[in-house]
Amino acid sequence: MARAASLRGYPALVDELGGDGARLLERFGITPAAVNDDDAVVPGEAIGWALQAAAAELDCPDFGLRLSDRQDDSVLGALSVAISNAATLGDAISCASKYLFVHHAGISLALVPDPVDQPGVVAINFRDPGEANGFAQGIDLSAGSIHHRLRRAVGDYGLRSIHLPHPPLAPAARYAEFFGAEVRFESSTTLLRIPAELLNRPIPCSDQVLRTISMDYLARNYSELDKSMTARVRITIDHNFTGTKPDIDDVAKRLSMHGRSLQRALADEGTTFSEVLDGARRDVTYRLLRETDMPMTEITALIGLREQSTLTRVVRRWFGATPQQVRNTARSERGGAPRIQVAHKGNTLLFEHRALEAEKRSG
Repeated sequence: MARAASLRGYPALVDELGGDGARLLERFGITPAAVNDDDAVVPGEAIGWALQAAAAELDCPDFGLRLSDRQDDSVLGALSVAISNAATLGDAISCASKYLFVHHAGISLALVPDPVDQPGVVAINFRDPGEANGFAQGIDLSAGSIHHRLRRAVGDYGLRSIHLPHPPLAPAARYAEFFGAEVRFESSTTLLRIPAELLNRPIPCSDQVLRTISMDYLARNYSELDKSMTARVRITIDHNFTGTKPDIDDVAKRLSMHGRSLQRALADEGTTFSEVLDGARRDVTYRLLRETDMPMTEITALIGLREQSTLTRVVRRWFGATPQQVRNTARSERGGAPRIQVAHKGNTLLFEHRALEAEKRSG
């Protein structure tokens, strides 16, 4: 999954090029409102296809680069505050490396040794599994965005060369003009080669108070998730609960990975997809039993089970009690307080608080 804000500026650019930005987005299940919503998330693949379609249908091979020209750091949400207020460029890159998954669950960024071994040079390595699906416009958008953020942070940052993992989509001269440096195509990954001393350059106007607040927010809300594929899978399952059993290939697709790669990553963390799915079902079931009056048949279907007897069996395994016993215990604890009604729309659980006390408890 990825934040829809990745496409901020897309509708207006498509319109200017003679298309219909809103309609083109909606073709891939993305609304213009989602693009302007800092919290909206959509499948990363949908973003990739939206970029590819715009470039092809509007005969605009540099669409990704053009869109990066229109975006500012706000597309990264809370992460942008931490990055823009870092003490040095090295600190900013370290922060992005740790928390970029908040923006897009499948991508990563890291400092690596210079691939051509030039003294005093390091490389920023950006990895997007979408390149395996041919989403070259998305690679250009990301590379262009990194380039612009570096320039906004410290001005001319001395880019030595940039390596892109695809052939030139537009004339090579367009890339050279955009980046102001040598561009090498069909590389194994995306790399921006920069002077190593740049990492110690202070970021002007950084505010350490804002930096502290934003880092504390990221640490409290996303602690260690950047290191855990298990957590990324869990987040994807939670965002896409349906009445059918979630499939590992579908989850892998949403994370821009191959199913076997996902299996190996989970195995490296000592777990399996089935175990992560079981935990997600357990937590959703516990909340529905304790906080709602949803019928058992509907809970059974919602978490992807076929028979209510199966629900009873797994709830006994999870909690050592029947579903009704779990619900009755919650009622006793509340002393008969008003319950929360639930509506299930699409892939989202909507908890509707019907009593004032419940509204106050929800904040």
